[in-house]
Amino acid sequence: MVEESSRSPCRLSPRELAYGGDDKLPPPPAMTEEEEKRLWRKIDWHIMPIITIMYLSSFVDRSNIGNAKLQGLLTQLDLTGNRYNIALVRLGDLSVALVLKKFRPSRWLPGITVLWGITTTLMGLVKNYPQLVGVRTCLGIAEAGLSPGVMFYLSVWYPRHMLHTRMALFWGGATLAGAFSGLLAFVISFMAGTAGLEGWSWIFIIEGMATVVVGIVAFFVLVDFPDTARFLAPEERAFVIHRKKYDCSSVGEDEHFAARHVWEALTDWQVWLLSMINMSVIMPVYGISLFLPSIINGFGFNATISQLLTVPPYVLAAATVVAWGVWSDRIQRRSPFVLCGQLLCLTGFAINISPAPIGVKYFGTFLVVSGGYGAYPAMTAWISNNVAGQYKRGVAIAIQVIFGNSGGAIASNVYRVTDAPRYLLGHGMEIMIVTVGLTLLPIAVLSYWRINARKERRLREVEEKRVKFSPEEVRKLGDRAPEFRYIM
Repeated sequence: MVEESSRSPCRLSPRELAYGGDDKLPPPPAMTEEEEKRLWRKIDWHIMPIITIMYLSSFVDRSNIGNAKLQGLLTQLDLTGNRYNIALVRLGDLSVALVLKKFRPSRWLPGITVLWGITTTLMGLVKNYPQLVGVRTCLGIAEAGLSPGVMFYLSVWYPRHMLHTRMALFWGGATLAGAFSGLLAFVISFMAGTAGLEGWSWIFIIEGMATVVVGIVAFFVLVDFPDTARFLAPEERAFVIHRKKYDCSSVGEDEHFAARHVWEALTDWQVWLLSMINMSVIMPVYGISLFLPSIINGFGFNATISQLLTVPPYVLAAATVVAWGVWSDRIQRRSPFVLCGQLLCLTGFAINISPAPIGVKYFGTFLVVSGGYGAYPAMTAWISNNVAGQYKRGVAIAIQVIFGNSGGAIASNVYRVTDAPRYLLGHGMEIMIVTVGLTLLPIAVLSYWRINARKERRLREVEEKRVKFSPEEVRKLGDRAPEFRYIM
């Protein structure tokens, strides 16, 4: 760490651009490896627990309708035909980079958490199908900013070779939500008849109220960006910003909004290709999270046992998510883990569409849950790693999430009540979309490899000709700059 006498705002050279508020902080100190590890652990303890719990709450509230289905939801609200499937469809997410910069993460993220918690609670009071669809629509709108918001938020704090581990930790909360949903539904089902409400109503009410409490706590716990983090000393803030500034660029990425950032994201080939691959990963996640209780119930188990049998696949998946995240950051690769996840999903769905014994089919659900949930953090880290410029990345993340939610909308409508217990259409559609993703993945990897090789040649040419790019030019080029390397 630096001495007290150095605690004055650092003076940037005329050719050095300010980034992340570093012009108002002291120079970054030199840290030993142990000091740096201690700093990142300190940051993790202030950021990861609360956003993990928030995301766990989010996934419980969006998927608990699958548990409520087994507790009388279908019969009491007369969800015949495809009514149940229509009620599952959620509206898409939005780009929150500008929102987070304007309203601060410590206000925006807890605010929407409280809002969707209230909405989930009200879902327990609906009396008919139109009311259910209306409240579910409001739930989708309220939750829309969380997933892309957290992804963008983490990408501002952590260097890109540390990002997958953190994505895996907070996504692990969503994975555990599957286990918690089954356990909570089992316990809450015994409240059926209390206050004249069915068990499915109490599932929504109790879990929604818990989310409201989480959101209120988050108002007091969640921190904003590194330059204003009061739990860090000024030198520590400077070090974190310094690491981010020179993470993938010699001048730091562009952090000021311009309309061109939206256009650059919309015309970037990798945004659309990775978004389509992401659909092949998240569609299985939505399908299994919304319908796993029904799929297991179709094996011949009663509602209570079906709720409990949803727990083990999610416990295994949570361990897989974290292990793959740590491993991915260690080898600095994302595509191998997406590939493994897709292959596990393909195998699991193939088992379940076949006339295999019940025990084998239940084993197949372990493969689908572990594969889908394990691959998704790799996809979110991949696009965050390879798109430079904070607002361009924010738009790119939003596009990726919208594609993912489109896959979720498809998954919501292909597991029809009339197809129980084998759900041939649902499993068949999942196999098709995963196969598409398996086809697109090597195209993305090969494209990145060729572009990186081309950039290497261009960089050598620039150095040989002694061509100088200004810091402004390098920052404007973003991930198209010769010095930027795509992660594969």
